[in-house]
Amino acid sequence: MIKYTEDHEWLSIDGDIATVGITHHAQDALGDVVFVELPEVGASFEQKATAGVVESVKAAADVYMPVSGEIIAVNDTLRDDPALANTDPMGAGWFFKVKLSNPEQIDSLMDETTYGTFSA
Repeated sequence: MIKYTEDHEWLSIDGDIATVGITHHAQDALGDVVFVELPEVGASFEQKATAGVVESVKAAADVYMPVSGEIIAVNDTLRDDPALANTDPMGAGWFFKVKLSNPEQIDSLMDETTYGTFSA
């Protein structure tokens, strides 16, 4: 199941683990991504807290936690090759994985159809 936030993050949910990244819309708005700052594995964040930063040739933007939880993995490949956020934002360009501490928060996020309307 894939959900979206108003801040243009996506999350793919598998059980109590969510993989998080930025959407096509976000990377289009940012332009060429040149740097990503990822959270530390083991860090816990509340929903909507700043968990990272993405910098492009145009701007820098915070990456927000779409749900509360603990970071269990980060994409070191993305750190080494930030352009993956542009070329494959919903695949190889993922940012981090989080173990959900409050799975009910998923219900407040948008599905693909709703996000498509929101981001149009």
